[in-house]
Amino acid sequence: MSTSSYDKPDFWALKAKKEGYPARSVYKLQEIDEKFHLIKAGMRIIDIGAAPGSWSQWLLKRLAGTGFLSAVDLQPLTMNSPHSNFFFVRGDLYDPAVRSQLIAKGPYNLVASDAAPGTTGNRVVDQGGSEAIVDAVISYAEESLAPGGSFVAKLFQGGAERELIDRLKTRFSTARSFKPKACRSNSFEIYLVASGFKG
Repeated sequence: MSTSSYDKPDFWALKAKKEGYPARSVYKLQEIDEKFHLIKAGMRIIDIGAAPGSWSQWLLKRLAGTGFLSAVDLQPLTMNSPHSNFFFVRGDLYDPAVRSQLIAKGPYNLVASDAAPGTTGNRVVDQGGSEAIVDAVISYAEESLAPGGSFVAKLFQGGAERELIDRLKTRFSTARSFKPKACRSNSFEIYLVASGFKG
């Protein structure tokens, strides 16, 4: 059986292991923050699709005991979470009861999502699942962001990124796509980044 390049640890995966993060995705968020300056101490943030926990772990480190972080995923987190400013719900982001719990912890200054659908190998199907998640995350942002807030979400590239960016531009001052260096070269994922929520 041949080994997929996704099974081989690369520079970022090895770096994550060395630095104590559950997954290499942490460096995508770090690069996004370095470029767009989305995260500041004292913020209230929601991490949608948080497992295994790299983004939440890094966000809590950045908040350094200030602000508040909510997170949700169908899977448990592998990170330790003895933080008084951290709230995790294990559940479905589409579940109205889960949504209500999370939105009640707002308003937020940043809605962040690295969520992805379970992949099937059919690119069209996988893109559709990714687009549905991003659509739901935008809906969370529209309901729970404070004015001036920001948004970042992973999207599998397909035919919908222009439409989703246009939707974001109606609610935010700026919106664009960005591909961090930590994304695998053969990946078709990008991130949608928006700031200046208009309320």
